[in-house]
Amino acid sequence: MPMSYPSLRLTGATILRDGELQQRSLAFSEGRIMRGPLPEVDLTGYLILPGIIDLHGDAFERHLAPRPSAPFPIATALRATDADAAANGVTTAYMAQSWSWEGGFRSPDFAIEMMKGLAAYRGMALTDLRLQVRCETHTVATGARLLEAVERYGIDYVVFNNHIEETLNTALLKPEDVAAWARKAGQTPEFFLATVHEAKRQSRDVPRYLCKLAEQFDALGVSYGSHDDPDGETREMFSMIGAKICEFPTARPAAALARAVGDPVLMGAPNVVRGGSQSGNVSAQDIIADGLCDGLVSDYYYPALAQAAFALVDRGVMDLPRAWALISEKPAAILRMADRGRLDPGRRADLTIVNAETRAIEATVVAGRITHLAGEAAHRFFHSPQPRALAAE
Repeated sequence: MPMSYPSLRLTGATILRDGELQQRSLAFSEGRIMRGPLPEVDLTGYLILPGIIDLHGDAFERHLAPRPSAPFPIATALRATDADAAANGVTTAYMAQSWSWEGGFRSPDFAIEMMKGLAAYRGMALTDLRLQVRCETHTVATGARLLEAVERYGIDYVVFNNHIEETLNTALLKPEDVAAWARKAGQTPEFFLATVHEAKRQSRDVPRYLCKLAEQFDALGVSYGSHDDPDGETREMFSMIGAKICEFPTARPAAALARAVGDPVLMGAPNVVRGGSQSGNVSAQDIIADGLCDGLVSDYYYPALAQAAFALVDRGVMDLPRAWALISEKPAAILRMADRGRLDPGRRADLTIVNAETRAIEATVVAGRITHLAGEAAHRFFHSPQPRALAAE
């Protein structure tokens, strides 16, 4: 059943507009923010903020396989991920799907199945769900297949990462972790490590492979970057081939190099909320305080996005307009999505509606359609003074 577009004016709330919090109404109709008289909903006591844009999240993997030995269908996982994102105020969500030598859910075969599944689900989606491809650098033999899939399924965002040395070091120091990765991929530890060593033998061909991919991504209009840069030299190398987005630099020099050459830096929101990296990498809050971060992403936990913005406010790092821009306006600019990220007339009506007292996200609107509604906000919408007008939409 196709969803309808309500036409509403939201009144009484505090709205983030033009970089500041303002007391004013906001109207939307036919999926766009607009001006004009419309049926009103009183949202006194609420914040109306631009919809959250998440450029990297892998929480969907838990919906695919809540346990390594208990996989669920892709359609089920997409529906659960969709609802998860909407309940946390996310209006555009990039799911970070690996294209890797690791096998299992991170293999090229499965990545293509995810692309097919998302294409089939998209017409039913609440959230604007998209796929980001995390391409391992040592996948040289799959280049033609990757480019064909990117073009066929309209993939518009790719990041490169190289986890070869990290995996080999982990095998020496924490072999039980590698055994767990192997089980998740449906492999024995011995077969998994043999795969790693086979991938490493491609090292001589990797630079040429990445340059060829970069050239084709430019021709296709694909945005691309790198993931987990450990140092400035690595970031400089990726920047030179056109992979300008610096996602999760693991140390300050990588972020500083990105800033020096004008490359946007993305950090994980859970890192901010928890007060540091769960894997021992650089503190996201420190990178933000130093002016080296352009956006925050969910990483593995959707609730952390809004929580991180409010945490930065509470800790005195920045005010709410600047903090919220890290999860709305700036990600939109990084991925060149000119129709969202701000609450301006003519843009998509993508809204995150927050209870100002509890900071709970009680409503989410995507392209003018209500995708999540709970708490007191639900009562306000359903007990609008114009119930007949609302029912007619």
